[in-house]
Amino acid sequence: MRLAVIPARGGSKRIPRKNIKPFHGKPMIAWSIEAARQSGCFERIIVSTDDAEIAEIARQHGAEVPFLRPPELSDDYATTVDVIRHAVNWCTEQGQAPSLVCCLYATAPFVQASDLQRGLTVMQDSDCQYAFSATSFPFPIQRALKMDEDGRVAMFQPEHLLTRSQDLQEAFHDAGQFYWGRAPAWQRREAVFGPTSRLVLLPRHRVQDIDTPEDWDRAERLFALMLERDG
Repeated sequence: MRLAVIPARGGSKRIPRKNIKPFHGKPMIAWSIEAARQSGCFERIIVSTDDAEIAEIARQHGAEVPFLRPPELSDDYATTVDVIRHAVNWCTEQGQAPSLVCCLYATAPFVQASDLQRGLTVMQDSDCQYAFSATSFPFPIQRALKMDEDGRVAMFQPEHLLTRSQDLQEAFHDAGQFYWGRAPAWQRREAVFGPTSRLVLLPRHRVQDIDTPEDWDRAERLFALMLERDG
């Protein structure tokens, strides 16, 4: 069985009720649920939440909420890996052990069904343990700057001061959208960012963290432009 797990706790601090706040006409979580459904990748799409209102909205948009997340996995210190592990173990105990499990964030309105399909293909065509969304940095990280408490500036890697940009290795970062993984890897709490993982590359214009009100505003503007471009 291929399983999607969408973590969506109710206690968002910086953007209250972020997971169900309206985003372009729908609760934010609805975009992730719809992408998962449209992808055709999953036999089950489960939302892991501790919140009754989130659970009801998730069900309205076609996801299952077969359990409420326990309190120890609902505070600010609960890790994503532990939340997914709990869902995997729950399904296994119910006699429906999954083989591939995709953690899909509730605040990923830019995720597309085709992205999830590409991630599944990577998992099926390789022996990797994880395949997750990522994008490239727009500027060479080898030229990153730091500033001390007195405002003085220094390079993190001064040896690259005169290195040509085209001679520097390209770098990537987590896109914060989805993480395919093999069920045993989630259960063993294996590190997602490691040599047994592969990247599913996304264009930069479809990658936006949504952690602050400023992030939210930028995401809505980008989303509107994307809708206009795609008709």
